[in-house]
Amino acid sequence: MADTWLPSLITATPQEGFELAITLSRRGVKYTQPDMETLKKLRADYAESADGLTAASQVIAVNFQTVAAANNYWRP
Repeated sequence: MADTWLPSLITATPQEGFELAITLSRRGVKYTQPDMETLKKLRADYAESADGLTAASQVIAVNFQTVAAANNYWRP
């Protein structure tokens, strides 16, 4: 993927920051597995897996920590 889609980690609110963290996480998966058919096939494996869902939540949490730090935790 060569498009520039992330000009900044700065967001106006924590909610926007969390949504950016989810986007970062999803984009990471797409970069790792660019074949959409394979991605769709694999989704069934983790969609019903507590371990898979927990791992996905951990990735989002790490990305949210990064975004929050970049935004000085939304402090004035």
